[in-house]
Amino acid sequence: MRVLVTGGAGFIGSHTVVSLSEAGHEAVIVDNLTNAKRSVLGRIARIAAEEPEFIEADVRDLDAMEKVLQSGFDACIHFAALKAVGESVEKPLLYYDNNVGGTFALLEALTQAGVKTFVFSSSATVYGDPDPASLPLIESTPIGAATNPYGWTKIMMEQILRDAHVSDAEWSISILRYFNPVGAHPSGLIGEDPSGVPNNLMPYVAKVAAGELARVRVFGDDYPTPDGTGVRDFVHVVDIAEGHVRALERHAGEPGVFTYNLGTGQGHSVLEVIAAYEQQSERPIPYEIVDRRAGDVAANWADVSKAARELGWEAGRRLEDMCADSWRWQQNAR
Repeated sequence: MRVLVTGGAGFIGSHTVVSLSEAGHEAVIVDNLTNAKRSVLGRIARIAAEEPEFIEADVRDLDAMEKVLQSGFDACIHFAALKAVGESVEKPLLYYDNNVGGTFALLEALTQAGVKTFVFSSSATVYGDPDPASLPLIESTPIGAATNPYGWTKIMMEQILRDAHVSDAEWSISILRYFNPVGAHPSGLIGEDPSGVPNNLMPYVAKVAAGELARVRVFGDDYPTPDGTGVRDFVHVVDIAEGHVRALERHAGEPGVFTYNLGTGQGHSVLEVIAAYEQQSERPIPYEIVDRRAGDVAANWADVSKAARELGWEAGRRLEDMCADSWRWQQNAR
């Protein structure tokens, strides 16, 4: 298939482009480079033996997207979105404009081009702050009570997609709710490279291990979890990328809305991640406990049995692999 990958120069997008290439598909990247670098294209080429076609554009620009789609596509995988929970609390209008507005414009352009196979990058944030008794989270767990604007954008975008299918049953839409993607490609050539100070845990830990930042800020140690720090389902980014390809191949052209959790089915605390990263990097990682961060939840992890059953997908990489690959990327990133 010829696949339009919005946000394809970013963290998860770039890994998915590699996985698409390895599976024999052609990926065309559209990215405005807000939180990505053009240099990733050459790194992808070193892994996949061919540099993907790249178009610098913003998905909110309807005219630009209509022009892009004139060259013909079979499907679209949509990653282009802002993703920092804390920043979304500080700048909610920016998040609603970029994430929801961008998805709306993209769907308009896809509709006009007749491209109706769509894979959407959603998030476990749609589940809000779950009752510990409800863990692990399954796809039928109620959504619609996000704890931050980023989560609300994902809820709104999911609803837009479901409504689009109601209005036009030809849409084939896969909604992938992944938990906490981390790690990097095992080659060390591509990984998460956020602009400025990282908002997510593992890239922050990596920079502390490398001596670029002084210490990890642990947001709260008074959560109702075994060690008091937040617990998340960390999943290797290559596993996530492979999940997108599985969903695309399984449901391409099949009318319906298909929703899957992508995770490992196991939670790890912030302190567990720090300890694992210390072991893999063989570097001390100092940390300090600070106040809880607005929008964070105590714990969440996934029930991934539906993805295993319907897509034949399971996360095969452990926390140790995530830390080792992240550290390899951190050492090679410059």
